[in-house]
Amino acid sequence: MCGIVGAIADRDVVPVLIDGLKRLEYRGYDSAGIAVLDDKDIRRVRRTGRVSEMEAAAQSEGFNSQVGIGHTRWATHGGVTEANAHPHCSHGVALVHNGIIENHEQQREKLRAMGYEFESQTDTEVIAHLIHSHLKQGQDLLGAVQSAVKELHGAYALAVVSRKEPNRMVAARMGCPLLIGIGEGENFIASDVSAIIQSTRKVIFLEEGDTADLTRESVRVFNGDGEAIERETHMSDVSLASLELGPYRHFMQKEIHEQPRAIADTIEAVMDNGAFSAELFGKNAEAVLSDVEGVQILACGTSYYAGMTARYWIEQIAGIPCTVEIASEYRYRAAVANPKQLIVTISQSGETLDTMEALKYAKSLGHDKTLSICNVPESAIPRASRLVYYTRAGAEIGVASTKAFTTQLVALFTLTCTLAKLRGKLDAEGEASYLDCLRQLPGSIQHALNLEPQIKAWADKFSPKNHALFLGRGVHYPIALEGALKLKEISYIHAEAYPAGELKHGPLALVDEAMPVVVIAPNDSLLEKVKSNMQEVRARGGQLFVFTDEDSQFGESEGVHVIRAPRHVGALSPIMHTIPVQLLAYHVALARGTDVDKPRNLAKSVTVE
Repeated sequence: MCGIVGAIADRDVVPVLIDGLKRLEYRGYDSAGIAVLDDKDIRRVRRTGRVSEMEAAAQSEGFNSQVGIGHTRWATHGGVTEANAHPHCSHGVALVHNGIIENHEQQREKLRAMGYEFESQTDTEVIAHLIHSHLKQGQDLLGAVQSAVKELHGAYALAVVSRKEPNRMVAARMGCPLLIGIGEGENFIASDVSAIIQSTRKVIFLEEGDTADLTRESVRVFNGDGEAIERETHMSDVSLASLELGPYRHFMQKEIHEQPRAIADTIEAVMDNGAFSAELFGKNAEAVLSDVEGVQILACGTSYYAGMTARYWIEQIAGIPCTVEIASEYRYRAAVANPKQLIVTISQSGETLDTMEALKYAKSLGHDKTLSICNVPESAIPRASRLVYYTRAGAEIGVASTKAFTTQLVALFTLTCTLAKLRGKLDAEGEASYLDCLRQLPGSIQHALNLEPQIKAWADKFSPKNHALFLGRGVHYPIALEGALKLKEISYIHAEAYPAGELKHGPLALVDEAMPVVVIAPNDSLLEKVKSNMQEVRARGGQLFVFTDEDSQFGESEGVHVIRAPRHVGALSPIMHTIPVQLLAYHVALARGTDVDKPRNLAKSVTVE
């Protein structure tokens, strides 16, 4: 959930570290710091709050170095204090760390007995002292790191420097993403390619258990057994333009408006193929998918709601039973395996720890039919899956997911139609109809974006509120959940979502004139049922804010505010109705003056439990 950047070069790397940390701000953090080697000594500056505050301190203290590491921290062990901020040091060793060390208390006691004193409450300081203890035994920095990590239980991504060896950096990875950037006469360490994209696009993704030894001229990678190994070098396709705001006020606003293009890019292969085909999901995909008897979707947060939506599609269109489970719950229960069940994991980053561990657990039970839906090529979850479908949303910087969610839905709909076709549930006419729906979807999304002025006017009514309810039925219930999540994430208004039919079973007690109720009410087979639920709200004095379609047969009245999408888009209606709830959350947050792109307490890539 934190960010790492490191650099070793023949130039001053302090600007590289600062710029890298700024590009990692989207991941969520509460403190930042850098450590550099200066005349064979370590200089360090740390600050709670924003990177800009730490940058000002580094400039005022005249930081300048050719070797350094930096970090943005999201607090787990210990509060938000400067003492707990990274980098952490031990007798000339400095390191930054993402992840959680599960046996830190045992290691802390052992190190105290050896005479080490602790300045922080973090698990990370344990690693610094542990590495130093191995250096004292005569090992070099690489050997000390390799020895130390063997004593750690948990997840980590590490970047380490030492004043005794000023011409090298060492990295290590287990359970948390880490990559090496390859430059000309300079090399880099980062948790995310965006941190180093201004310096290089040439990257090596470290595998589980890897360590790496970096100098200005060379990079050596070792596996968990300490054996030198070649890892493939990749050219990143992340563009600097995708990391810049352009004409928008916030990345979330930019990414909401990028959805027509993101969806068009994600369905490009389907459109080029002119058919739903198993090959869209990888080599030998037909052999994996042809005899599937059930689908199990594992995901967290927004991705979980995408899975909930897909369940309606998969069961209705493909006729296959589908279950959806929060990954962090699945990994700790006694699941019953069915080898013919397709395990689908969904993760924007491809590094979500709970989802990765759930996938490992499923495979340990004997599941070998695995498919990942992900936005980041070469990330951990796709590499651990037999099949993969990459959404082509591009870099998503805002913590609250927008275009990643809608492209996940597109990918899941493509999977649904492919499974249906393989099972003989989708004839040529039906396939052509669904392909046409997908083809028209980017245009429909653009029409939904054109509703922004009307939605912005609603935000003024919402911004003074402290609570809200969201209602939906059928396939639109998960969209109500997503709308409530977006509102609470970035505006800090407490919001809950329910199937509209559940209103009378408890939530109706909350409804009064101070409780706005948002209703997702497209013109589908459940519209009349939803209208009845809306009357229950009006009878209690509740204010209704209804997202519907142009051809629905009801209008505005006192206490009933209506915004109509231009048309009903059939099975893909949940995707189009996602746009208004995203825009509502954005403009309410804007009206309340919250930090839209970096909401408090949250992180973009959740790589801790």
